[in-house]
Amino acid sequence: MQDIQAKVGRIVAILRSVQPDDVVAIGQVLVDAGIRSIEVPLNSPDACSSIALLAQAFGTSTLIGAGTVLEPSQVDDVKAAGGQLIVSPNTNEAVVRRTKELGLVSMPGFATASEAFTALGAGADALKMFPASVGGAATLGALKSVLPAETSVYAVGGVGPANMAEFVHAALMVLG
Repeated sequence: MQDIQAKVGRIVAILRSVQPDDVVAIGQVLVDAGIRSIEVPLNSPDACSSIALLAQAFGTSTLIGAGTVLEPSQVDDVKAAGGQLIVSPNTNEAVVRRTKELGLVSMPGFATASEAFTALGAGADALKMFPASVGGAATLGALKSVLPAETSVYAVGGVGPANMAEFVHAALMVLG
């Protein structure tokens, strides 16, 4: 788990509602800006086609995958499209286990310490705090104090330019 941030980077770009015709051009801008991970939520139009196009164009240098992965069968679909990253809004142990069985990177969502530890126990590589706007940066800092030190946590949902520094600070500090 320690090298997961080196593989994923500090930011996972989420291409919500992207169209397959637009995805490679958008991906190129992100890659040129230094983004190393791109997620296409499965509730986007023709998401697996977009994932396949991104994987073809950038798969050797960028971690491409899906978000809003809710069922183990969807993990298979993402892998078939060339995806390597599985992101979920929830903690579904079956999704985490299937992701790891296929050798993919698992990033399930959590809102509580219990969910975070359940996800890690199932084999998650990193965690997605979702929605981050509900708990806020202080909650992230408190959770980081009890999670294994090597756990990478990504704050998603309500994080933007106005509050990103708070979340980065909270993710880096360990509270007593």
